[in-house]
Amino acid sequence: MKQIIFIFMAVLLATNFVSAQDQQAVIAADQMAYDFGEIKEADGKVSHTFEIKNTGGMPLVLTRVIASCGCTTPEWTKEPIAPGGKGTIKITFDPAHRPGPFTKSISVYSNGKTGSFILTIRGEVK
Repeated sequence: MKQIIFIFMAVLLATNFVSAQDQQAVIAADQMAYDFGEIKEADGKVSHTFEIKNTGGMPLVLTRVIASCGCTTPEWTKEPIAPGGKGTIKITFDPAHRPGPFTKSISVYSNGKTGSFILTIRGEVK
C-alpha cells in the first residue's frame, strides 16, 4: 500500500512540474551563432537575422537585447511571441576601421530565461 501511495505521489508531483513548465515562456533558437566568414570593410555593414522560438506555454517577451560593442546593432521583435510562435533578432555589424577577426556576443533578456540568452556572430574583416 505504501508503494502505491508513493508511486501516486511521484506521478502527481511530476505532472505538476510539467504543468508548471507549460505555464512559462521558454526562449529557444535552432541557431545560436553565425559566421559571416571573410567580409570586405569596403562593402559596408553586414546583417544576419536569428529566429527565436517560444517553446513554452505563456507569451515570450524580449525585454532587452544588448550587443557587446557599439559596432554591433540589434533589432528585435517587440511584441510578445505567442506559445509556439516565432520572432526575430537582426544583428548588424559595421566593419569600418575594424580589420581582422571578430567575435561579438549579443545578450538577450526575456521572461523566458533567468539571466541572458547568448547569441554570437563572428567573421574576419579584410
